[in-house]
Order: sequence, then structure tokens, then C-alpha cells
Amino acid sequence: MTELPRYEYVKLADAIAAEIASGELPQGAALPGERAMTELYGVSIGTVRRAVLELRKRGLVATLPAKGTYVIGAPEVPEESNATE
Repeated sequence: MTELPRYEYVKLADAIAAEIASGELPQGAALPGERAMTELYGVSIGTVRRAVLELRKRGLVATLPAKGTYVIGAPEVPEESNATE
């Protein structure tokens, strides 16, 4: 079965979430600015804004107006140890 296509902003949010999970973007790290992210990831500014909104919904980043967006958490990893209890 083929996988359904995903929106570009979801792909970008997943990519950034993976960077957070790997420690490449540790807690407290600032994400690049919107314009820098458009060049870095090769996407539109609208895609960047929706991806950051998605990351905020996931509880991974927080945006401070006029300051930037910062990593505040890591993606939740399902605990396999609870499955045996």
C-alpha cells in the first residue's frame, strides 16, 4: 500500500522535530529566522510559518515575539517498557 502524500509544512516540521530528537537542536536552541529557513530548506515563507505553528502545537518550540523561536521540548518517544506492565 502506498503512503498518502504529506503537506510540505508537515514534512518540514517532521524534519525539524527529527533534528530536535537527535540533539542537533538542543533544548534552548534558537531556530533560524523565517527568511533563513526558506533558503536553508528551499521552501516558501508560508511553509516555514505553518511548520513552526505545527511544532508549537506539538509542544516542541515556543515563539517569543521580536525574539525568535526556541526549542522547549523533545518529541515524545513511546515507552516500550509500559507495554509489558
